[in-house]
Amino acid sequence: MTTLAAHPGASAKAATDPLALIDVDHVQFYVGNAKQAAFFYAHCFGFTIDQVSDLTTGSREAAHYLLTQGNIRIILTSGLSVEHPSSIESALYGDGVKDVAFTVFDAEQAYRRALANGATSAYEPRVYRDDLGTVTMAGVRTYGRVVHSFVSRTGAYELARVKQGALFMPRFRKVTGLEVNDYNTRHPCGLKYVDHLVGNVELGKMNHWVRWYEDVLEFKLFKHFDDKDISTEYSALMSKVMSSGNNLIKMPINEPAEGKRKSQVEEYLDWHHHTPGVQHLALRTDDELHSIAALRARGVDFLILPDAYYDKVWERVDKMLTAHGHKPVREDHERVKELGILVDADDEGYLLQLFTKPLQDRPTLFFEIICRRGSQSFGKGNFKALFEALELEQERRGNL
Repeated sequence: MTTLAAHPGASAKAATDPLALIDVDHVQFYVGNAKQAAFFYAHCFGFTIDQVSDLTTGSREAAHYLLTQGNIRIILTSGLSVEHPSSIESALYGDGVKDVAFTVFDAEQAYRRALANGATSAYEPRVYRDDLGTVTMAGVRTYGRVVHSFVSRTGAYELARVKQGALFMPRFRKVTGLEVNDYNTRHPCGLKYVDHLVGNVELGKMNHWVRWYEDVLEFKLFKHFDDKDISTEYSALMSKVMSSGNNLIKMPINEPAEGKRKSQVEEYLDWHHHTPGVQHLALRTDDELHSIAALRARGVDFLILPDAYYDKVWERVDKMLTAHGHKPVREDHERVKELGILVDADDEGYLLQLFTKPLQDRPTLFFEIICRRGSQSFGKGNFKALFEALELEQERRGNL
C-alpha cells in the first residue's frame, strides 16, 4: 500500500473527506509476551525493534513494542495484568491481529462519520499529548475481535516524521544497543509495506461484512472469487476484496464454502475460539527472490509446493503476459523454483508470492510475501496449488 501523499491531486479534496485514508498507520498484535515476540519477528523477518512503551516509560497497564521495516509498523502489545484485554484475548485466540489502524486527517471526524454510517464504537476519541505534539485515536469494531482505529497526528508525531524515525507517540522511547537491529540493517530482508490484510469470517457472513465496508468505511468491491476459483477436491472458500476509495488499502474477506472436508477458513475459526479475525498479512517486496532467500536463511518456514507446479506455470504465465503485450517474467526461472515461489499473471502484469506456515502453534496467523510486476490481483492462477499445499499441512495437523 502506498501513501495518499504519493498520489497527485490527492490533497485538498481528500482532506475534506473524513474517511480519506492516508496510510496504514500501524497493525497492532495482541501477544502473550511482547518482548519475546519482538525478538522472533526481528530475527526471523528482519524487523527493527525500534521503540518500546513499558513500565520504564510510564506505561503501567501494558507493554508495547514498535517494530518497523520499510513503511511497515507493527505494535506488539502484552498486558501487564490478567485483566488487560490483551491478556484475555491472547488466552482465547493466541497471538494475533487486534487493530488495523488507518492514518486520517482528523481521527475524531472519521470516527463520527463511521458511526453515522452505522459503525459500533470500539472506543471514543483519545488524545495523547506532550510537548512534542499529539496523537488522536478513535476506534470502531469490524468482524470478530478486530478493530479499525483512526489516527491523526500533529507536531513531532506526524506520520512523515515517524517514518523518518521520530517517536511513535507519547510514552514511547527509542531502543538502542541491540545487535539484532544492527544485523538487520546490514542484512535487510527488503519488506516495504503492507499490501493487504485478509479476514476470515463465518459461513454466510462474507456479504454482511462486504456491505459493512461499503456502508461504514465507504470502501468498494475490488475483486470477487467464488468456490469455482478457490477449490480443490476436498475444500473450497469464497472471497471478496474490499478497497478504500483511492485503492490504497485492500481488505479481502473470506468465508468457507461447501466441501468434502474442512477448508482453511474453517480450521482458522476452529482454533480462533470460533471467532472471525485477520488470517494473514501480505507484505510487499520489490525483490521476491532476495526477500524469500533472506527469510529462508533466517529459518522462516514456507508452504512447500510440488515440483509438478513448475511443469506448467511458465507456459500459463507467459501465455497470459504475451496475450496482453507484456514482457516475460524477468526473474530467473530456476531460482524461482529453488526458492519455491509461486508466479501468476493477469492483463496488467505478473506477481510473485509465497506464504509462510503458521507463525505460532495455533494455525491462525501467517504472512504472505508478495512482489508485484504490474499485476494488481491476488494470484488466482495459484489458488489450486496453494490450497492443495495448505491441505497437506492441515492433514499433518489432523485438521482436514
